[in-house]
Amino acid sequence: MTPRTLTCQVTAVEDLTPDVFRVRLEGRAEAMAHEPGQYLELKLDDETWVPFSIANAHVGDGMLELHIQHWPERENSARLRELIVVAHHLTVRLPGGDCVLDPTSRRPLLLIAAGTGFSQMKAIVEASLHQSPARPIALWWAARERRDLYLESLAREWAESHVNVTFHVVTETAPETPVVGQGILGHDGRIDQALAAGLEDVSGHDVYLSGSPGMVYACVDVLASLGLEPNRVFSDVFAYAPRQPLVPTAGVLRRGSAG
Repeated sequence: MTPRTLTCQVTAVEDLTPDVFRVRLEGRAEAMAHEPGQYLELKLDDETWVPFSIANAHVGDGMLELHIQHWPERENSARLRELIVVAHHLTVRLPGGDCVLDPTSRRPLLLIAAGTGFSQMKAIVEASLHQSPARPIALWWAARERRDLYLESLAREWAESHVNVTFHVVTETAPETPVVGQGILGHDGRIDQALAAGLEDVSGHDVYLSGSPGMVYACVDVLASLGLEPNRVFSDVFAYAPRQPLVPTAGVLRRGSAG
């Protein structure tokens, strides 16, 4: 799709945690069209456009959802929060990004997110459940503490309502209460460590990752040792922070571990 600039109405601003808030935007349905996994850029001023993953699949209703991490100590974050709260309308540019759900594939989905990277995966899950309800989906969502999983109830609902969906809670700090539920599993530690301990073979999967470059590439390196196919892994990080190769070969991994 060709990116376009438009003005949207702010219909709701909701705090999900003290650090994350949800914004709902409304505009002309045809202008808001996007593929699941794409992002928009929000105009902060004439010089500044800030990217955010679109957190909902396009269903033709002209609605968009964003999940925004608020960093009080960062000037742009504070300005953005103030702008969204007081503004009735915002200027956005969309869609952007090539990390989108492949509608022709029926391979199992392995979705890996850290923090508000969940927003991108939310759109992909919604679209997949609509397009191919029986397609296996494994969602791994990582955070420092369990309270940072700001929409854990929604991810749990997917797993408990769909036998083909599993939800993996990954926290660096062990939660006070055990992670239990139908199709729900808990893991302690970093996300790359959890993947290494919890997976065996990913050669048949489509893999989508959302997080910082360090997190994404640490996960890619683990998955490469488990059979990851380089042409079936997708992340926006590959566009704005590329490395060569994106996916290391088994030989490179062996030499790296030996050193």
